[in-house]
Amino acid sequence: MGVSFETINNTLIIKLNGELDHHSSTYIRSSIDDVILAKNPKNIIFDMSGLNFMDSSGIGVIIGRYKYITSNGGKVGIVSMKPQIRRIYEICGLKRIIPNYDSIKTAIEKL
Repeated sequence: MGVSFETINNTLIIKLNGELDHHSSTYIRSSIDDVILAKNPKNIIFDMSGLNFMDSSGIGVIIGRYKYITSNGGKVGIVSMKPQIRRIYEICGLKRIIPNYDSIKTAIEKL
């Protein structure tokens, strides 16, 4: 599992690669939290173009960051989901709380 970060207009783009599961969730959670604390972004976008698998631990990572950012007045978006990730996104109810966008550019404009 890998994670990389980019900041555009006070929006943190979190690019996830590989599998976000119980084996990697602690590392990913801590990596994301470290960057959020250091950069203090208003909004975050999860770029899932490189994510191949996600389980309930991964959902927990996303929901935890969502709660933190929205409690500080920010917004969260998701972009570039593969079909198997989109299915999890829809089944677990993330679709109702975190919008999905076609591109990072669109997500930045809408957030």
